Amino acid sequence: MAATFQQFDPPSSASSDSDRCEDDRVFSSDVACDEDNDVIDMYAVPQSPPPPSPRPPSTGSQKSPRSRRQRTTSLSQSSKKTCTESILRSHTRTIYTAGRPPWYDSTGQQVEPFVIGICGGSASGKTTVAEKIIESLDVPWVTLLSMDSFYKVLNEKQHDQAAINEYNFDHPDAFDFELLAETLQRLKEGKKVEVPIYNFVTHSRENRTKTMYGANVIIFEGILTFYNAEVLKMLDMKLFVDTDADVRLARRLRRDISQRGRDLEGVLKQYCNMVKPAFLHYIAPSMVHADIIVPRGGDNTVAIELIVHHVHTQLQKRGFKLREKLAHSYIGQPLPDSLHLLPSTPQICGLHTLIRNKETPRDEFIFYSKRLIRLVIEYALSLLPFKEVIVETPQGVLYDGKRCASEKICGVSILRAGETMEQAVCDVCKDIRIGKILIQTNFDTGEPELYYLRLPKDIKDYKVVLMDATVATGAAAMMAIRVLLDHDVLEENILVVSLLMAESGVHSIAYAFPNVQIVTSALDKEINEKFYVLPGIGNFGDRYFGTEPSEEC
Repeated sequence: MAATFQQFDPPSSASSDSDRCEDDRVFSSDVACDEDNDVIDMYAVPQSPPPPSPRPPSTGSQKSPRSRRQRTTSLSQSSKKTCTESILRSHTRTIYTAGRPPWYDSTGQQVEPFVIGICGGSASGKTTVAEKIIESLDVPWVTLLSMDSFYKVLNEKQHDQAAINEYNFDHPDAFDFELLAETLQRLKEGKKVEVPIYNFVTHSRENRTKTMYGANVIIFEGILTFYNAEVLKMLDMKLFVDTDADVRLARRLRRDISQRGRDLEGVLKQYCNMVKPAFLHYIAPSMVHADIIVPRGGDNTVAIELIVHHVHTQLQKRGFKLREKLAHSYIGQPLPDSLHLLPSTPQICGLHTLIRNKETPRDEFIFYSKRLIRLVIEYALSLLPFKEVIVETPQGVLYDGKRCASEKICGVSILRAGETMEQAVCDVCKDIRIGKILIQTNFDTGEPELYYLRLPKDIKDYKVVLMDATVATGAAAMMAIRVLLDHDVLEENILVVSLLMAESGVHSIAYAFPNVQIVTSALDKEINEKFYVLPGIGNFGDRYFGTEPSEEC
């Protein structure tokens, strides 16, 4: 049975009262915080629901120093009717169809996504074919882009024509091909895009947009998918859904009357005067560009299986196994100039002795880890640009000093271990903003996957301190850097800060992103077959949060 689309209500973008880091905002697991004027990008987690909040419920006897705003999520009725669905649910998993930053190779460059174009007449079943391809691909993230999002904004005269079914929405002039081509190209590059949301009831674009990313597979469907030459060149596979005209008319009647508030007479008038002629003049002739013609649309299971098999073959050729290659790519190479190692003083060595010792109790592990984290953060901030300033002391004497030249600094933690470093950044940088990125390893593939991110809207203007407690192969850090670059952060404005790194992780990051500065307190030489650093400190997150499996387990 095919999967079905379900409505996805995005989280509320309501913001908190302050940008300051506060104790009640620090979490101990994969739950992300809320910063003022930030944008939320939520990814569906296929395997399991999010963990419960570690904070116990209020008993009512304790009073907060200030009332805490309750987060709410709401959409107007019209918004719910026109919101583009983002979730495809099957019997076994959830697929997020707004994409994700695509995989990259060991040089930090993205793996070229596979773009499928689906063309066909109105109500021919293009979306159904796309759904069934997605369902059969077994890929957790895809990008599903509809041409319907790119209808042009109508002027007053065109609005009047649309109201009486005399505006031709099936003519090429009705679409904004310039914006469409630009959006599709950015998706191929893995960039973040804002896709318009078109309201078919009011014949207008809504004020809000839908945030999407590229993915390994991008599916673009529409009645004129093959019309524009620039768009046509971006398609790796071109499908034409060939459905009988009577079937298409019956589907269109049912859809337009029940979902778009039109009457029978108006739908038939529009079909005879515009839809059918446009199909004969523009859509049917474009069938010559198709690699595969799919008769009967989504009911043609043989065609769907052949398409899916070909896509899988192409994805395998492009390669997605990364961590093992990263772990063994740079053995014996000299350390890069972008690495900044905390001076190895007796104090630093003593702190490492305590946190590396497996017998160290958890409370002491947390205490000494915090001390070491604070030192690493202070050292990282000293690498930012400073300018000369002269101040007057209370004794009336001038002092030649320095002041940080970067007014905008943002901390971004890679959940969950990187979250342990947030408090240190907040302690040394007043009113700093904090972003979060959740990257977890897929247990089946062993590869990192992006599940959640929350970044300031204007993060491109910031110096970013990217925090993770330990870096082994560098795969998660590279994906996080790729996310920041996709949000237009400059490579030279990123500092990767960690307590402990393996040499292979440093080489991977430095080779892929030579302008990114890398800061750590210690460097270990080896990684075992499970990608743990040796001698290392074990699983930092488990030791810090007390989630280590017991010996009995």
